[in-house]
Amino acid sequence: MPTVHVRLSHGVPESLAPELMKRIFFVSSSIAEFELTREEGSVTGVELTLHSTAGADSAEVAAKVNRVVAEQILPQRPLAPRVVWESPVRRDTFADTFPELVEQGTVVVSGEGQVGFGEPLISLFAFLDKRLRAIALSLESAREYQYPTLLPTSVLDRFGYFGSFPQFPMFVTRLHNDLDVYQSFVERYTAEHRLPDDLFEHCSDHAYCLPPTMCYHSFHQFQGRRLDGDMVVTARGKAFRYESRYHTSLERLWDFTIREIVFMGSPEFAAECRNTVMQQAFSLMEELDLTGRCEVASDHFFTNADTAGKILSQRMMELKFELLLPVSADRSIAVGSFNLHGNFFGDSFDITSPGGGSIASGCVGFGLERLVHAFLSQHGGDPARWPDAVTREM
Repeated sequence: MPTVHVRLSHGVPESLAPELMKRIFFVSSSIAEFELTREEGSVTGVELTLHSTAGADSAEVAAKVNRVVAEQILPQRPLAPRVVWESPVRRDTFADTFPELVEQGTVVVSGEGQVGFGEPLISLFAFLDKRLRAIALSLESAREYQYPTLLPTSVLDRFGYFGSFPQFPMFVTRLHNDLDVYQSFVERYTAEHRLPDDLFEHCSDHAYCLPPTMCYHSFHQFQGRRLDGDMVVTARGKAFRYESRYHTSLERLWDFTIREIVFMGSPEFAAECRNTVMQQAFSLMEELDLTGRCEVASDHFFTNADTAGKILSQRMMELKFELLLPVSADRSIAVGSFNLHGNFFGDSFDITSPGGGSIASGCVGFGLERLVHAFLSQHGGDPARWPDAVTREM
């Protein structure tokens, strides 16, 4: 595969390197791998490996990388990460259990970013969700729901999701409801023995999409309603985000499971609930003998003129924290996030308080497959070596 060295027009401070790394694979579908090059403490270039069959113009790809740097990275103000919790657990060794689990048949790779698993991971998954669910239901005015998978695109449209995160959504469609369309499709499929390249020209419905997270179901549920008082809603369900490239593991999946907790009511109630869940989550991590930390973070805004401002605002106001667990000696993954929204979703969905004003909200989300992956990376795949807190309940 051909390689291209992109010399950045302007160096990127090391503190902004993670923001650049989040976006590289979304620059072009021709990028197979990349590595940042550094000089004197800043990122000065990107070494790209391109798919040999992509036929991409390397100069065009280089120009796009520099455009992302100029428009989305450099306008951000470098801020040192603020850590709000660090586990007292220390760990020097980590395990890459995934190949062994696949060989054993415990894990099944169904496709790109799609993984299934059997025991003992089913029981581990259920245990972790049970503990997180208990944290949610211990909050005042908490209730649990189960939502359908499909989400109306109009829900995401209400608050401009597509303008901030165009890289994530996946739309659900079908053939246009017409006899001639059906007949033409069947004739072509029978003759060519494959789906036609222009398939989506024959599709018309874009009223539904796959949910990128679970909390949007909750805001949709209470759209246009006046709440009787402060409320907590929790749900577990499938979420879907296109990530451009997937690790062959449980770490980053196209099709994954979230345990979500949503807070709606006064600003004080939302903040208190978030802080309570954070503290209980930290205690759970320590009980499970997991090393990690929690720090101020930001959402992955993309291709938006307000990207830098939104990221800075989130970080300065500490609206988002991420729970980071190491999976190797030099790399951690986010397994949970703790967020405050102000009145944004109350205004967007016309959800009001008993007094008639727009509600404030917050949410906490845990990626269950990611949490399982971090647990296995730290404790290994043999249940005999897992903490007693886990095995005695499995």
